[in-house]
Amino acid sequence: MSKGANLPVAAASVRAVLGWSAGPGVPDVDASALLLTGRGRVRSDGDFVFYNQPGHASGAVRHAGKRPGADALEVDLAALEPDIERVLLCASADGGTFGQVPGLRLRLLDAVSGAEVAHFPMEAGPETALVGGELYRRAGAWKFRAVGQGYASGLAGLATDYGITVDDAPPAPTPPQARVPGRSSAPAPAPARPPAAPTSWPASAPNPSPAPVAAPEPVRPMAPAATRAPAPAPATLPGTGPAPAEAVVRLVKGEEWLPPEMRERLSLRKEQVAVSLRKAGATDVTARVVLVLDASGSMSTLYARGTVAGVVERMAAVAAQLDDDGEMQAWTFATNPARLPDLAIGDLPEWLRLHVRVGQMSLFGRNKPPKGLLPGQVDMRQVGFQNEEQKVIAEVRAFVRAHPVPAPTLVLFFSDGGVYRNAEIERELREAVEEPVFWQFVGLGRAGFGVLERFGTMPGRRVDNVGFFAVDDIDRIPDPELYDRLLSEFPSWIRAARQAGILR
Repeated sequence: MSKGANLPVAAASVRAVLGWSAGPGVPDVDASALLLTGRGRVRSDGDFVFYNQPGHASGAVRHAGKRPGADALEVDLAALEPDIERVLLCASADGGTFGQVPGLRLRLLDAVSGAEVAHFPMEAGPETALVGGELYRRAGAWKFRAVGQGYASGLAGLATDYGITVDDAPPAPTPPQARVPGRSSAPAPAPARPPAAPTSWPASAPNPSPAPVAAPEPVRPMAPAATRAPAPAPATLPGTGPAPAEAVVRLVKGEEWLPPEMRERLSLRKEQVAVSLRKAGATDVTARVVLVLDASGSMSTLYARGTVAGVVERMAAVAAQLDDDGEMQAWTFATNPARLPDLAIGDLPEWLRLHVRVGQMSLFGRNKPPKGLLPGQVDMRQVGFQNEEQKVIAEVRAFVRAHPVPAPTLVLFFSDGGVYRNAEIERELREAVEEPVFWQFVGLGRAGFGVLERFGTMPGRRVDNVGFFAVDDIDRIPDPELYDRLLSEFPSWIRAARQAGILR
């Protein structure tokens, strides 16, 4: 097709494949789509399907997979809502302009038969975003038009023209007191505490302070069982003997300095974690706990309303009950992973304030300067905006190998979906089968979770090292239900890993 040409589309569902000749020095290219009403505008930001929001809520438009030299979208024309009159098929270049992208083309295929409906070769110059083509309704039928319109202002400029809001992300709120049914959530004053030692942070994190910076604390090995109080009995796993009638709740150094209501919530939650473990027949299991938090752009609302802060507080109770020193290693990730300072229970309020952040950028503002980083904070510009789960999985695996401990490691991984690096994620988790790590993924919302949803039934592994469940609104899930679901598969994995010789 030539620019401006149009043709009818008889297929009920189509696949739009953006293609180019990948190679050294060629910018990466991403496909995206805008769903427009008859006024030529989106109804909300949800009508933008792009790398960080890879599926429309209606399911009618979604990313269909990316590989070197190609990115694809699927559009179910029959499923589009009645007020959607046009679907723009767009592209953006990352790391250069489209003038540096050879062989740029847009192909439209019948999603069922694979037959080619249209082939539109494109040329561009200094533009970093473009509308390649559009699907539009005409007299009750769908047609395709070859557009080829470029935007030097990038994907943000293109999206703004059609009604997408591109502004600063909301500032991270002061973490709210998590809700406990039947209890007041009003904050209470914290008791005085001794001066804390200077916060340490990963070497990769920026340090805006001119004062000398302490090196990151070495990871402390798990203390021998004889040094813990109370001393636990050997773990009781399914099939190995009866569980005690009551579980022991561990006291953690520093929890006495928490604000009274937070301390009370922690105590109640540790009890519930102990009950959930007892129900699984694993009362005295000890584990190193690692927290991983999705910081991609689509998580902004969950950070702004305090949901992520609430998740961290609830997971701190898991670490307090399972980990003998009550500390939790933590990572944040989007395009790139970044290790956060270890979370000690006594520092929980300050840790939430400093480190539960989606970033200081606009929707597309990857190069905006930081707005005053505090000591220990990660520069979220370096973390980026889109979903690359496989990178943080690889980094956590490397950490576990470099810092072995006698106990197994439980990774608590929270994400709102948009998973699209399925092959890479599967490869990392399959390779991790022989490692003393159980990966518990929790989906926040209804977005696509890709391979994570299929891992429970995926064959070819000696042990099932991955758990997954999703919740529509984690704020509404009571603690007993959350901890039961979070810890139901971990004890079974421990037993299987011991039988396989992965754990001692």
